[in-house]
Amino acid sequence: MRSRTAESAIAEEQSFLDTALDRRDRLAGHLSTELEEAAEDALDHSRRRMLKRQYDELRRARDGLVFGRLDGLDGTVRHIGRIGLRDQREDADPLVLDWRAPASRPFYTATPLDPQGQARRRHIRTSGSVVTGVDDEPLDEKSDGSLVGEGALLAALGERRTGRMSTAISTLQREQDDIVRAGATGPLIVQGGPGTGKTVVALHRVAYLLFTHRHMAERAVLVLGPSPRFLDYIAQVLPALGETAVVSATCDTLLPGVTVARGEDRRISEIKGRAMWQQTLERYVGSLLPQPRNLELRWEGDAYVIPAGTVAQALASATQGRAYHQARAAFAAQLHHLLADAVAEQRESLLESMEEGFEDILARFSGPDSPAGPSASDVDGLLSEDELEDLRERIATHPTIARFLASIWPVRDPAVTVRSLLHDQDLLHRYAPELTDDEKALVAAEPGAWAPSDIPLLDAVAELLGEESPQLQGEFMADRARSRRDWVYGHVVIDEAQELSEMQWQMVLRRCPSRSITAVGDIDQAEASHRHTSWAQAVQATLGDRWTPAELTICYRTPREVMELTGPVLAKAGSHNAPPRAVRSSGITPWEHTVAADELVGTAAQAVRELQERWAGGTVGVVAPVARAEELRAALGGVPVLTATEAKGLEWDATLVIDPTGIAAEPRGWNGLYVALTRCTQELGQLHLV
Repeated sequence: MRSRTAESAIAEEQSFLDTALDRRDRLAGHLSTELEEAAEDALDHSRRRMLKRQYDELRRARDGLVFGRLDGLDGTVRHIGRIGLRDQREDADPLVLDWRAPASRPFYTATPLDPQGQARRRHIRTSGSVVTGVDDEPLDEKSDGSLVGEGALLAALGERRTGRMSTAISTLQREQDDIVRAGATGPLIVQGGPGTGKTVVALHRVAYLLFTHRHMAERAVLVLGPSPRFLDYIAQVLPALGETAVVSATCDTLLPGVTVARGEDRRISEIKGRAMWQQTLERYVGSLLPQPRNLELRWEGDAYVIPAGTVAQALASATQGRAYHQARAAFAAQLHHLLADAVAEQRESLLESMEEGFEDILARFSGPDSPAGPSASDVDGLLSEDELEDLRERIATHPTIARFLASIWPVRDPAVTVRSLLHDQDLLHRYAPELTDDEKALVAAEPGAWAPSDIPLLDAVAELLGEESPQLQGEFMADRARSRRDWVYGHVVIDEAQELSEMQWQMVLRRCPSRSITAVGDIDQAEASHRHTSWAQAVQATLGDRWTPAELTICYRTPREVMELTGPVLAKAGSHNAPPRAVRSSGITPWEHTVAADELVGTAAQAVRELQERWAGGTVGVVAPVARAEELRAALGGVPVLTATEAKGLEWDATLVIDPTGIAAEPRGWNGLYVALTRCTQELGQLHLV
């Protein structure tokens, strides 16, 4: 039973929540009216987008509107919520502080050792519009200060998993909040083991940055995840935090209009992921530029020659700092001027030669009193500026000149350009000398359909050629950003960043040249084909030493009983890192059974049924070796059966790991087994084969 003190606290917070919800409803109604009036008055798009953004924030914030409270040592009381709400009185403090506002930070960082002017922190639990509980944490008493709002945190961790990630703005811990609010002036790379909240931190950092640095919303934020399944898992977090200026993608889907159509061998993936391809592609595209030579053009039946020296100057000017097609356009403009000048000069010379011996006669037609006037080009051979400009325009739009330009400087398709290099061993020998003969042969023998490692190469060539996506218009910034290959984002967040190849990192930098990047991951969970075993190795080719490391050291999700199993697995994976410290116990000892191969499917089905019964209302997941996944999917119905790679970033109440030895035998298999063992929040079971 609740104590009278607890009941009084709940009643107090219920009264405040009722007031806040009423204020939210009134503000939402006011904005709805403004939106209707804006549509009728054809208000400008930016104003309408701002109103709609504010309205959507209020509409989504009804659930979890208020979740915290700070009682200051000076007697001030501040409530913390999903969004900020202004009081009806203009001169009053905000009714609810936005969790991202600087004044809210003590809610996440104050401790008894560093109370930051606060006497008490209160976590408020709600269900819809009803306050269901409060957890008070005195900040003027001594404690170890290791966890902020421990009761609320452990209550949240103990809840059943739904298959979708939820927000954690009410339970962020200090080391997490430090990363959420860190500066955004350069790459921040966050190392965090299983259950440390890497993804939660990354997504809340997006919401914080968009709230604090409004200019980022003007360019949108790109969130890169490891798989479509993962992106679906996190899909509702940012909208729930009030942020919609976000584009979510994987590296495979980052290039508009291009689809990955096949898998690939790990060795090929590793070869094509190397940073050396950037220089290879630059050399190859550079070789496609025309070389200086005499150019012979025809105009209205006459031949004109532009000397090689003049052509060289035009080429040098056109290609300076420009991509292939932009340089082509600049050279075309110069070519049109050079030809027009050649035509004018030849005309002048011809008339001068015809005038010899007829000076007295022509003089009668050239003075100010002559019928032709003083500037007649048909008498003195000189074209006026207007006539010369008209000639240039006719040259620029003439199909013959366009065909001549196409013959010396053709328009190139990025896909054709990439394939012409990759499938030609002679070209690879010339432009990719870093590859061995065996590696060149492997690359050249690949099928034509796009594989994951081809996407960064295609993206690099599209950038070098200067191909641009259609500049589609839309009401939402994210829609426009998503449609453009060459869009420059305000910030990029990368989850499971340890999986990116060096060429995929290049893709990221092209989309964020400011290097305002947050990358989170666990280098010990890396399963990609590259050979990096440290963050320094992973980013050296693209970021050098210009990045800031951060670390999450506390495991909130995975119970202590499971984390105790991971030390030997990490050692066999070649890791030098200690597993994160688990702060909670599920009270359930991980269990293991050994079965014969022909009994595996039946035993697995029975184990899943038992887990589902024990964790009714929650989720159960199965992780298996690649070779067994399809058979188990067919046998286990709607239960998610994933490989270790597919399971990365996901969590379930209970996890059944099938054939751990088989997982460990896969490429980088000990890293994969580390992933598999750490997906549960409550119970772990393993089925070994005899």
